[in-house]
Parts: sequence; structure tokens; C-alpha cells
Amino acid sequence: MSLPWIYLIIAGVLEVCWAIGLKYTEGFTKPIPSAFTLITLALSMYLLAKAAEVLPIGTAYAVWVGIGALGAAILGIFLFQEAVTPLRVLFLVMLLVAIIGLKSTAH
Repeated sequence: MSLPWIYLIIAGVLEVCWAIGLKYTEGFTKPIPSAFTLITLALSMYLLAKAAEVLPIGTAYAVWVGIGALGAAILGIFLFQEAVTPLRVLFLVMLLVAIIGLKSTAH
């Protein structure tokens, strides 16, 4: 796997971190969760930008958002007891397939 893809995957994981971190900031009134959220947001954007120097922006952005959405949804289920329905699981699986498909078809 090339370095831009590694940057992109790490950026996606960091997107999950800041998205979940938002739940703990209580409207950015809690300093530690707020700092964590802002730092992971900045790092995620930086790594996305580094990946986009080489990868097509449409692919990079879609994979970044996909990783973030998939990870946030999965963690939402485990951390916040969000609903698990057959349709939700189906669409999350479809999102995973889309991420893999974008990776496998990128030039």
C-alpha cells in the first residue's frame, strides 16, 4: 500500500475520533474533549490534504468520509446504544463495499 493511502486511512480513523469526540464536548464547553476533537480534526484534514496531493480528490474525499461515517456509526452503536436494524447494517456493509471498491479502482 502506498504512503498516500496510508495517510488517507489514518485520516479516516482520525475523522472517526473527532466525530465521536463531538459527543463528549457538550457544545465545546468541556476543555479536554474539545481539545481532543479539534486536534484530531486538524490532523485528519492535514493527512487528507497530504493524500490528495497524489490521489484523485474525489476518491480521497469519498474514502475519507466513508471511513469516518462507517466508523462513527459502528462506534455509535457500541458507545451510545444507537439502533441496530437490518437495513442500517445493510447500508453500513454497502458503505464498506464502496470504500473497498474506490480503493481497488483508484489509479
